Amino acid sequence: MASYTTYLTFFLSLYLFSFSSLACDHSELPLKAASLGNWLLTEGWMKSSMFDGIPNKDLLDGTQVQFKSTKLQKYLSAEHGGGSIVVANRTKADIWESFKLWRVNETFYNFRVFNKLFVGLENKGQGKGIVAVSKIPNSPETFEIIRKDGDLNQVRLRAPNGLFLQVKSETEVTADYEGSSWEDEDPSVFEMVVSGAIQGEYQITNGYGPEKAAQVMRDHWNTYITEDDFKFMSENGLNAVRIPVGWWLAHDPNPPKPFVGGSLQALDNAFKWAYNHRMKVIVDLHAPRVSQNGYAHSATRDGIQEWGESDIPETVSVIDFLASRYGTHPSLAAIELMNEPLAPGMPVESLIKYYQAGYDAVRKYTSTAIVILSNRLGGHQRELLSFAKKLDRVAIDVHYYNLFWDGYKKFSPQQNIQFVYNQRAANLSAVTTPKGPLSFVGEWVADWEVKNATKRDLQRFAEAQLKVYKHATFGWAYWAYRCDDCKHWSLRWMIDNGYINLQNPEN
Repeated sequence: MASYTTYLTFFLSLYLFSFSSLACDHSELPLKAASLGNWLLTEGWMKSSMFDGIPNKDLLDGTQVQFKSTKLQKYLSAEHGGGSIVVANRTKADIWESFKLWRVNETFYNFRVFNKLFVGLENKGQGKGIVAVSKIPNSPETFEIIRKDGDLNQVRLRAPNGLFLQVKSETEVTADYEGSSWEDEDPSVFEMVVSGAIQGEYQITNGYGPEKAAQVMRDHWNTYITEDDFKFMSENGLNAVRIPVGWWLAHDPNPPKPFVGGSLQALDNAFKWAYNHRMKVIVDLHAPRVSQNGYAHSATRDGIQEWGESDIPETVSVIDFLASRYGTHPSLAAIELMNEPLAPGMPVESLIKYYQAGYDAVRKYTSTAIVILSNRLGGHQRELLSFAKKLDRVAIDVHYYNLFWDGYKKFSPQQNIQFVYNQRAANLSAVTTPKGPLSFVGEWVADWEVKNATKRDLQRFAEAQLKVYKHATFGWAYWAYRCDDCKHWSLRWMIDNGYINLQNPEN
């Protein structure tokens, strides 16, 4: 492997080339940015207290549940993963025995099974048998979860006909029980296991309901990030922000339910604050209408990746809206067309087709803003280079998180640091090519798997990343500016507590 000095020499030549070629329009490159995660797009892991006021907050959209008959000690299962009857003959719970919740309100739910069908009454609600055959949930697919006082894991399921589900045998589950006992031998009693929860924008807005969600979200937008934060960033060595947004923003002030209006005004404020403090803005479409990766930050309802070529026109319309609104704003640096599409569910050919259409939409309104193309998670990091070389003023976004892999847990502090100087430098050089697109480390963090590390260890780990990532020709963005529940993920906390110093000339 080439030495660290070799990589830095290579990066320096690329940096000078790219900097000089864009100096007339973007003399501030490379950008040093913070991502304003969990501001206009909810990520509950960053501030879990946002969900505290939701009734039955453990049963939000996308939560996976399993139901074990207390009488038979067997799990309910969608036979063949869906498309047939529901049975109760499994001793262990796996994918066919897991049901994803679609929340109607705090007690009524739809159950989505493995192959995306919904559980309901047979014969379009006219029968009493339980099947998983419907593509779209309606009243025959809506069940009430009744929890036992004092033991929320003991439940009974009331069907749309007003009667309870009961397990008559391992292969016969019906909705025709009228009893009210909570005894283990009662065929209508189930032990509910809750797992795989999601905490995103869909969950918080649908969980609170339209009236309360509107107030909760507006209070959050008005307090989580303020102009004082832009002032702090500007005074501490940052010259840009990356702002994740969701598709519903283009429909403000009355977006489709369950989303609520107001995030567009907050984004307008961000542009004003950026201008006041001589900063740049990267607008990042983190959440298209149909999820590109199934993660909470895509505002998915139930964690299923479903974005495809048929969704290109609607997604491009959101980009068109953003470009038309901000394309001539002096603080706009870039528009990112999509965050973290997931391979292999997202074919690179489909992604490129969308990127071309999204690029064309941006160019209708601005010839100078950078268009950012995010690499696929799990894809080859150079897979977009040949396509991107044909476009003007584009950047490739790579995300370098040096954790979430068991191998990192075995590294000492010094091994983690050397991994950055060697492997991450090599990774970045592979996407930073002469006369090619700009490179952008769109997400990174100074957190790791090391236990009992000293403060100086973590400082050196942060310094290593800053020294390597500063050679990304478009720049970098730390995730995130603020993170209430994970302090090392909060750049504000890291600066305030002396872990990161962006005023250091070496950084």
